[in-house]
Amino acid sequence: MQMKDSNPPDGGYGWVVVVSAFMVMGLTAAVLKTFGLFFVEIQQHFDELASTTSWITSVTIVVFHLGAPVASSLCVRYTHRAVVVTGGVLASSGMALGFLGLNMVWMYATTGFLQGLGISFSWTPAISIVSHYFSKRRALANAIASAGECAFAFTFGPFFQWLISQYGWKGALLIIGGIQLNICVCGILMRPLASSSLHSETETLPGNGMSVKDKEDKFAMAHKTFNWMLVRRPEFVLYAIFGILAAMSFFVPPLFLVPLSYSLGIDESWTASLLSILAIVDFAGRLICGWYANLHLVKTVHLLTMTITLISTSLMLLPLASSYLSLAIFTGFYGFFFGTTVAIHITVLADVVGMSDFDSALGLFMLIRSSGGFVGPPLAGKL
Repeated sequence: MQMKDSNPPDGGYGWVVVVSAFMVMGLTAAVLKTFGLFFVEIQQHFDELASTTSWITSVTIVVFHLGAPVASSLCVRYTHRAVVVTGGVLASSGMALGFLGLNMVWMYATTGFLQGLGISFSWTPAISIVSHYFSKRRALANAIASAGECAFAFTFGPFFQWLISQYGWKGALLIIGGIQLNICVCGILMRPLASSSLHSETETLPGNGMSVKDKEDKFAMAHKTFNWMLVRRPEFVLYAIFGILAAMSFFVPPLFLVPLSYSLGIDESWTASLLSILAIVDFAGRLICGWYANLHLVKTVHLLTMTITLISTSLMLLPLASSYLSLAIFTGFYGFFFGTTVAIHITVLADVVGMSDFDSALGLFMLIRSSGGFVGPPLAGKL
């Protein structure tokens, strides 16, 4: 059983956990973000429509979000370490089994379903355990961990292209599956926190003869269930609504950035550089915002409000872009403030619900937020 520590170390071995989470973010979310490089290859191999092939990623995203509450409940029942290792095995198996490439249903089941479940079981507990290890430096720790997605996505693009050119799309999937086994190594390094009061295990409470350790074990057992009742707490419901609205809007621009640049007559080579700009400023935004939040000059929720205002403003001004330079500037602003928002929104969730319910809240938040992610892109396309 995993004990929750009331006094996080805020450093020490916690930084090993942060680095492990950084790697997990890269080996899960970054792989998902760059999987589009396989679309044309898979489409041509099976002679299918682009819409049919795109369901591989759709299935992955759906299972990723739907699996979050399951992953969180398993973290509550067992340990974050066990769930991350399980996720690593599932993600690696899903990608490697895609090597067989039997048919599209097989691809949906392996690189779609298994990969999505593996990402969910790896990503969710990796983010969660960082918050358990840190309190005062929680914002900085979460920002560093989440930056793994940007760092790996920036390098995975050319690396995956090279793998496909050298070994074909099937061979590339097998190699990437092998690389994802490192998620298991990262999970093993995510050591559960020990109780902070082991030294008082023989101390007896006056009046009832119950030792402090017995009381702590009873308290821990009471929190070994997934708290579905969070949906009745107004503060959590409000934050979940924020998650839905954010997923509907903040994740849409990268999908339309390339078509927008083409409509402005921008050369294809310059268009590719916009995605690089986006990745770099996103990475910088996460680290800078995490560092600033760590100074505790303003409340984290107030800082999140400011970043949301700024990213919304940059999105409203984006249609004014009429050239590569202006589009690059607006892309830079959007990417930077997107990074700042992502860096601290999990920290704010921990502040909203408290650490005793954080694992449950993270799973529910991901599940509820998914509705915005599913509606946002097609709604934006219709508009």
